[in-house]
Amino acid sequence: MDKWSVYRSLPDVVDPPGSEAAVLVPLYEDINGDIRVILTRRPDHMSSHPGDVVFPGGHREGGEEPIATATREAWEEIRLPPENVIEVLGGLDPVTTRNRTKPIVPVVVRIDRPDELVPDPAEVDIIIEPTMDELLDEDGWVTRPWVGHTLWFYEIDDGILWGATAFMMRDLLRHIRSQDSESGKRTAESGAHDE
Repeated sequence: MDKWSVYRSLPDVVDPPGSEAAVLVPLYEDINGDIRVILTRRPDHMSSHPGDVVFPGGHREGGEEPIATATREAWEEIRLPPENVIEVLGGLDPVTTRNRTKPIVPVVVRIDRPDELVPDPAEVDIIIEPTMDELLDEDGWVTRPWVGHTLWFYEIDDGILWGATAFMMRDLLRHIRSQDSESGKRTAESGAHDE
């Protein structure tokens, strides 16, 4: 089975009322055949979310659709050329942060990773590229109380994945696991019919 089929079964990208931002969830296959995701760590000097590990993304401009915003922001932040987006795989549930009326739209894409990604020092301190297998390992995830909520946290060598980004990542991981589970059931049923 094609390793990308699990991602192609994601729901379509949505554009909910009030959405003013979108993020790109860029996935690619490395030379070892592992699927990796691109995250960034924001510089400590930023006025909002300093030091946070996030997906490339930002505010929509001039009536942009979420996909256009996410790809433009990835170009601005890490110099990921829009033409390197091979396929829009789908979307994840929009997420809100402090302002509950302005959801952020996650756009999951398959990319052809360029030889070099260049972080914009005004917005990106470092680019982080863990494998999806690492993120699927539940041993790395913990929950902690935070301002009256229980949030997910995942420590990476170069930062901590938490908040809205962790929520989006957990949504993607849940989808992968559910598809893997369905695939396993179909394989088992197929084997039972072959006997």
